[in-house]
Amino acid sequence: MLDLLLRLFSFIDRSNIGNAKLAGLDSDLGISTGTAFNTALLVFYIPYILVDVPSNLLLKRVRAGVYLPSLITAWGLVCTFTGFTKSFAGLVVCRLLLGLFEGGILGGVIIYLAMFYRRHEMLYRSGLFYCAAPLSGAFGGLLASALGTVEAGGYRGWPWIFFVEGAVTVVFGILCFFFMPDTPALATFLTAEEKEWALRRMQKDASGSTTVDVDNEKFDWGWVMMALKAPQMYLCAAIWFFLLISLYSFSLFLPSIISGMGYTSTIAQLLTAPPNMAGFVTVILTAYFSDKLKNRGGFIAVGIIVGICGYIMLLVSDQDPVKYAGTFLIAVGVFQASPMLMGWVSNNLAPHYVRAVGVGLVISIANCSAFIGTFVYLQRDA
Repeated sequence: MLDLLLRLFSFIDRSNIGNAKLAGLDSDLGISTGTAFNTALLVFYIPYILVDVPSNLLLKRVRAGVYLPSLITAWGLVCTFTGFTKSFAGLVVCRLLLGLFEGGILGGVIIYLAMFYRRHEMLYRSGLFYCAAPLSGAFGGLLASALGTVEAGGYRGWPWIFFVEGAVTVVFGILCFFFMPDTPALATFLTAEEKEWALRRMQKDASGSTTVDVDNEKFDWGWVMMALKAPQMYLCAAIWFFLLISLYSFSLFLPSIISGMGYTSTIAQLLTAPPNMAGFVTVILTAYFSDKLKNRGGFIAVGIIVGICGYIMLLVSDQDPVKYAGTFLIAVGVFQASPMLMGWVSNNLAPHYVRAVGVGLVISIANCSAFIGTFVYLQRDA
């Protein structure tokens, strides 16, 4: 449950800028024309991409139960203070800091989960983690529809989206310090016998390799070279790169897409919830059945095809109901493929440091797609 909530707050805090735009952020900051808003979206991904591999390597040295909650609390504070922004330059600084602190979360949680779950169990857990992406879109839209009308303390509308959502993340981050164990061997909620059983089952999953004991594994540059020579890492990174172009553009601009159909800001925020909930349900179901059937590639291929059909509906139709139906197909298609790919990578890279480097590189390469995805929808095309 902690990993689901962590990802939920992560996605809400990075994508709420799209909701804030509908609530007046762009006009208040003077970025309602040109590509300034797209630039503010883009700068988030620069530190996000750069910090992933070093953050994954740092995870074990600092202790996961301290490092991950520290990142959560830090980005929650950044999100909160974004509400005080008065200029485009201030918004850019906030987005850079948000990307810096969120950059270590995705790879860190995947590696963290791999300490507790065996390979055939990982996809469903990754699915629970990733289903927070569409869930955040649903909750974010509902929250923004209410917070965007708040006027108090000299602030009206969009600042309250950042104030409230950031503050909730800070509280969650502080709680994680008390409930997130570093490794199975240090989990206070397990008995000594349960800890021993947890280590044995992970050793069995790694064909008896003692390196599964992440408390004793030592860093060696040979692990880095092993990760760099893994062809499956580059294949998954390439597939995920193209998939994330559609996922990021959809997540960030869905409120604007629906608003462009003629709905008011508040109604458009509310209408983002149904397609995102459809994506949420699909992620859960496909992750479950993928683990049961031990099949990843088939689900990825079907999801991509469904997403393409949704984009075709948005592109060629001039009927708003058809366009809105297309957003459901996009959500159903693109959201479920990401956990499949991430689970695939995590399943096929071991031991700990090989997985840390490989997962970090895949995330870094794939997230370069943000340089395209954040400029898919421009203000002049609205």
